Amino acid sequence: MNAMAHSSVDLISLFAATFQARYNTVLVGGGEEPVYLPADDDCPRHRIVFTRDYFASALHEIAHWCIAGEQRRRQVDYGYWYQPDGRDAEQQAVFEQVEARPQAIEWAFSLACNAPFRISLDNLDGDAGDAEPFRQRVLETRLTMEKTGFPLRAEQFIAVLRSHYRSQERKSA
Repeated sequence: MNAMAHSSVDLISLFAATFQARYNTVLVGGGEEPVYLPADDDCPRHRIVFTRDYFASALHEIAHWCIAGEQRRRQVDYGYWYQPDGRDAEQQAVFEQVEARPQAIEWAFSLACNAPFRISLDNLDGDAGDAEPFRQRVLETRLTMEKTGFPLRAEQFIAVLRSHYRSQERKSA
């Protein structure tokens, strides 16, 4: 990895240029917790809110959005119930089942912009168990999508990230 700076401000701009007009959706930093908020009476745009200014959080939340279908994008947090940190082993297994796909896409986004990627069990206060089987599942999911294709919006954003960050690499070389 090179020493290229990865700014969430860049992701906000790239996301807006790629998706805002067509999907009426914006990427917003500064959240205490990540959340997806559909347009409502208070805000005419759908919002993907990521944690603080964390680059990886932004990539992860975009990955969730890329998977969500039209009906899901009309609901707060895509209509999913989220069991917070502190999950027992059974709850953690369910979490990992749901999270393999978005984390695989996040990993592909990270590769596209030459940024570090780290698997997240997101269960510091619970029974996270052994991370290696989950890491392997996420890797296998990513490799399968690389062969069979990512969801359309993920494919589009991967291309945008590659283009942007490769041009940045050329400028700094």
